[in-house]
Amino acid sequence: MPVPAVELSVGNRTVRVTSPDKPYFPDVGLTKLDIVQYVLTVGDGIFAALQDRPVTMERWPGGYRPDVKLSTRADSHGEAFYQKRAPTKGMPEWVQTVTITFPSGRTADEVCPTELAVIAWMANLGTLRYHPWPVKCSDTEKVDQLRIDLDPQPGTDFDDAVRAAHELRGVLSDANLIGYPKTSGGRGLHVFVPVEPTYGFIDARHAVIALGRELARRMPEYATISWWKEERGNRIFVDFNQMARDRTIASAYSIRPTPNAQVSAPLSWEELDDVEPEDLTVISMHERFTQRGDVWREFYASKEAKLDGALEMFERDVRELGTGKYGGAEMPYPPDYPKMPGEPARVQPSRMTALTRENEGLT
Repeated sequence: MPVPAVELSVGNRTVRVTSPDKPYFPDVGLTKLDIVQYVLTVGDGIFAALQDRPVTMERWPGGYRPDVKLSTRADSHGEAFYQKRAPTKGMPEWVQTVTITFPSGRTADEVCPTELAVIAWMANLGTLRYHPWPVKCSDTEKVDQLRIDLDPQPGTDFDDAVRAAHELRGVLSDANLIGYPKTSGGRGLHVFVPVEPTYGFIDARHAVIALGRELARRMPEYATISWWKEERGNRIFVDFNQMARDRTIASAYSIRPTPNAQVSAPLSWEELDDVEPEDLTVISMHERFTQRGDVWREFYASKEAKLDGALEMFERDVRELGTGKYGGAEMPYPPDYPKMPGEPARVQPSRMTALTRENEGLT
């Protein structure tokens, strides 16, 4: 017999949790209700990460199992999926939305959490990872967070990402910026930087390109911004295109679909060398958050910084590297984006034939 729904009081709202006993992470005994209650346990932290931001939901409505596939742009047949548009059926009237614009010029109304109950409602829909835009709902064209993705490539691991993050901290300091690290939920690290909401997506992306390029200059054996995988080698890739419009990074406290329910956990710089990502899970975060609260409190309270220093780095790269079609300071956008001004060819170097050059307009 099905277990009846559970009603939770969240602020002055009632959030209904359906199928509360459904196994969500069977290897560690977590049910759907456990996942919703986890969101409430870390409520101050996850709400701070998502508050007033357009959020794409990564939904796993049947919970995590190794045989469940996540739908992608290339293959949309997975049981788990990204939901950018707010659901039109069954959405409470107190859930607010905001209109965002995709690179194609099309628009969509995304959920915009204005209270913790909204996040609990999203969790009941099977949301494990929350993908907030780096903008506030009050102005979806002005970026207020740089998000730097340190992505380990084959042959590298979390320790390599940590080494890169420490060096990145110095690069940020030279640009008068302060970063805050968190685990990705996997082997990588994310560093978030609060900035004044006066910059568009292109400026923000250029700033991350310049910071990543400077990091690669300082530790060329460990870090790279090469977009093409064949050029990255065994290094940490600074994924600058995570700062492009409609590209997002999982929020703090999001749950990665892994057997042990790993979490994208905010960290202090002091603990970075001692952290093991696999130890930061839904289960362990209960105790960690109860003892320490949100270690990113300073991040949300910090003074927003200007991007002048990072953009000066990018302009320096323009002077040194140029802006030509064959390369330069600008870098390729993702393949589904419209061609951007000054962008080099979107063809990996090993496939750059004479015909390809002609088709790309490079001859």
